[in-house]
Amino acid sequence: MPEGDTVWLAARRLDACLAGAELTSSDLRVPSLATVDLSGQAVEQVRSYGKHLIFRLSGGLRLHTHFRMDGTWHLYRQGRSWKGGPNWQVRAVLETADWQAVGYRLPVVELLDARAEAALLGRLGPDILDEDVDVSAIVASLRADPDRAIGDALLDQSIVAGFGLIYVTETLFLRGIPPHATVDSITDAHALIQTGRRLMSANRARGAQASTGDLRDQHYVYGRSGRPCRRCGTRIRWGRQRSGSFERDAYWCPHCQPD
Repeated sequence: MPEGDTVWLAARRLDACLAGAELTSSDLRVPSLATVDLSGQAVEQVRSYGKHLIFRLSGGLRLHTHFRMDGTWHLYRQGRSWKGGPNWQVRAVLETADWQAVGYRLPVVELLDARAEAALLGRLGPDILDEDVDVSAIVASLRADPDRAIGDALLDQSIVAGFGLIYVTETLFLRGIPPHATVDSITDAHALIQTGRRLMSANRARGAQASTGDLRDQHYVYGRSGRPCRRCGTRIRWGRQRSGSFERDAYWCPHCQPD
C-alpha cells in the first residue's frame, strides 16, 4: 500500500535516472491526455510531496501522478522488457535516451502548470518527510477539531501529508493510543507526530514498511486482526473507522492501547 515513504523513494529513483535528460517520447494513456506529446521536454526534477509525485518539466509543465491503492512507477533500461504488469495496466510512459519510466495502475495522471501545482500542494498539510517539517503546525491543525478520532485525523492529508493506514496504525500502537481516542485526549501530540515521522523516515530508503525492526514480521498490529499482540499476547481487534467520506480499517491492541 503506497504511503509517503513509498512515494518519496519512487521520486528519488526517478529523479536519479531522468533529471537533466530530454524526453525522446511519451505516452499518456488517459483519455484527456491521449494526444499530448512531451517529447523534447527536459525533465528538471522529480519530487514527492506526501503521497503526490510530480515531474517538473521544462517550460513550466508538471506531470502529476498519484498511486492511491496500488499504482507504481517502474524504471527500465532502454531495450529491456517491462515486468510491472500486463500492458493494459500501463497509464504513462516517459522515455529518454537511456531509460523508460512506466507508470502502472495510476488512477491520477494529469498535466499542471506551476500555479496549479501550487494550488494542489497548498490544499495539503505539511509533508511529514520534509527535512524542515513544522510539527507544531501539524499539532495545531489536529487540535482545531478536538473531538475528532485521532486515527481519522492523522489520515487527513490536509492536516499532515504522507501518513497512510499502516503508519497511523503502527504509530498509535507504539504510543499506546487507540485509534478511536479523541484528539483532545492526546497528552503529547507532538511526540505522537514525531514517532510517526521517525518510523517512516527509517523505512523510506529501503522500500519496506517495518515498524518492528524485523522485515519478516513487519507490523505490530496492522493487518493482524484476531492474532496475538507481539507484546502482551492479547488478540488484536479490528473495526471500521470513518475517514472523511470513506470508511477504513482500524487495528489495535486493547491491552497496549487502552481506552
